[in-house]
Amino acid sequence: MNIIRHLTRRALGLAALSMALLSPGLQAQDKPPLKILVGFPPGGSADVLARMVADALRDDFGTIVVDNKPGAGGRIALNMTKAAKPDGQTVIILPSGPMVLFPHVYKKLDYDAVKDFTPISQIARFQFGVVSGPASNVKNVAEMAAKAKTDPTSASYGTPGAGTLPHFMGVLLEQSASIKLNHIPFQGGAPANNALLGGHIGYKFDVVSETAELHRAGKVRIIAVTGGQRDPQVPEVPTLQESGINMDATAWFAMYGPAGLSAEALSRLEKAMMKMARNPAMKEKMVKLGYESIGSSSAELAAAQKTDLDRWEKPIKATGVQLD
Repeated sequence: MNIIRHLTRRALGLAALSMALLSPGLQAQDKPPLKILVGFPPGGSADVLARMVADALRDDFGTIVVDNKPGAGGRIALNMTKAAKPDGQTVIILPSGPMVLFPHVYKKLDYDAVKDFTPISQIARFQFGVVSGPASNVKNVAEMAAKAKTDPTSASYGTPGAGTLPHFMGVLLEQSASIKLNHIPFQGGAPANNALLGGHIGYKFDVVSETAELHRAGKVRIIAVTGGQRDPQVPEVPTLQESGINMDATAWFAMYGPAGLSAEALSRLEKAMMKMARNPAMKEKMVKLGYESIGSSSAELAAAQKTDLDRWEKPIKATGVQLD
């Protein structure tokens, strides 16, 4: 009987070991999926990018859920991230605005853009174009500046609204080039674009990928790009710095976690994002969207955020824009 009981226990032990070895997926399923929060509706740029990232990280993280929580310019999703456990199971992918503009724009924010989050990786960077329409018909920034000084009524630029990044791009250019422009806010990007094409305003500031086709068709002219290097979508267009204006301003998407993210979780996410950015297929996808693939370290993202927080303080204060 003792021999039988011994053999039975041994058989059960071997069976359990076999199940553990043959079914690693069962153990993996015990771990909750990685949740990527997006503070904007499905189909938008942040959502599209988050789903690209999710597809790229599945080999490293298994099940990944992209959870859209739109509203309040991304602040709903940010506060969910802030409240999440710092175990690496909940992160957010968002544009730079809520992290570098909102702290200057809103009188009261229910989050601290630096203290309440852990920077993980800057995913992609993109720049804006200074776009000249039929009403201004200028070919370069020098002409724009000269015309603005001699004919101030011609120097109107349209944006999707007061307090948006294109609005502040215009203010930063005013300060950098010592010129005066007339800001015309619209209810969204499409009305601003129609006003430009219709000759009702002279200029607009827009993401290069949104204007490149109109530029190539000759309907508008991108006279400069706002970043530190030329944009491959319009390689013939100079930067503002090449045009004699000391201005270098871009926008970006990044991944953040809640404050106090464990070192192990941060390292795993950071390494996966850097690996993803080096993938040629991912780089190609980014280019098609008009983005430059970055895949920065956590420290590099923190430094980029600090630079942009400082960069935008002066132009935002100059507008007097303060939102509740």
